[in-house]
Amino acid sequence: MKSRKPRKQRKWLYNCPKHQRHKLLSAPLSRELREKYGTRSLPIRVGDVVKVMRGDYKNTEGKVNRVDRKKYRIYIEGITREKVDGSTVFVPIHPSKVMIIKLNLDDKWRRAILERRRGAPAPAVEEAAVPEEVEEVEA
Repeated sequence: MKSRKPRKQRKWLYNCPKHQRHKLLSAPLSRELREKYGTRSLPIRVGDVVKVMRGDYKNTEGKVNRVDRKKYRIYIEGITREKVDGSTVFVPIHPSKVMIIKLNLDDKWRRAILERRRGAPAPAVEEAAVPEEVEEVEA
């Protein structure tokens, strides 16, 4: 079991392997996507369209431009800031503050994940023969 101590939780977060960080970069799906795919959240990928739900850029929609697994941040097209020298940079946003409104389904593996999470209908189980009540014969 993982430790519950905050110090060790922070240490695990800082030293977490990149393939596990992928799951930590998850965001909730919109209500329509949730009903369609039967899952509440998915890891964010480049190409997903997201809506910012909190912060200065609330209600801004855009396509995910970059996912930074090292810093646990995503970068969204249209959310930029101007630097002092005049150049523009993307503003890093934490994935917990966004909602996925359109999925990038170019990857067959991601489609397979959605199918698996949706859950295929269970195969029909043959009903076991229910023994009928046997009348006791008195001899």
